[in-house]
Amino acid sequence: MTDISNYQALERIVQRFQRLSEPKQKYEQLIYYAKRLPKFPEIDRIPENKVPGCTSLVYITAKLDQGKVVFQGDADSQIVKGLVGVLVEGLSGLTPAQIGQIYPDFIVDTGLNISLTPSRSNGFYQILQMMKIKASCL
Repeated sequence: MTDISNYQALERIVQRFQRLSEPKQKYEQLIYYAKRLPKFPEIDRIPENKVPGCTSLVYITAKLDQGKVVFQGDADSQIVKGLVGVLVEGLSGLTPAQIGQIYPDFIVDTGLNISLTPSRSNGFYQILQMMKIKASCL
């Protein structure tokens, strides 16, 4: 179980989703996060950055900046891109060790787990796993 109170950006994101009662509002919030993602560089669309196990095409990169991880990501589906946006915004700025301690259970706190199809839930888990692996290699 992840206590996200020590992860301010992630906690803010979870709180935003908790304020939304309708599934449609949650999807609109995901689209908002998708739109906030910076343009993903074409040069980074390589097999090493492709998230395995996703039905959508998803790419994730990670770099270290003054001891903190900075992620970038993209997906070919707006909903999945929104999930990428949530994770990029929620995890960027943390140390590799902090990222290693995050478990996917926080998605339950957002209420998104109820609205996501099984393949999108699996995709969310795969994206988080890829981000944890990339962070651990920095």
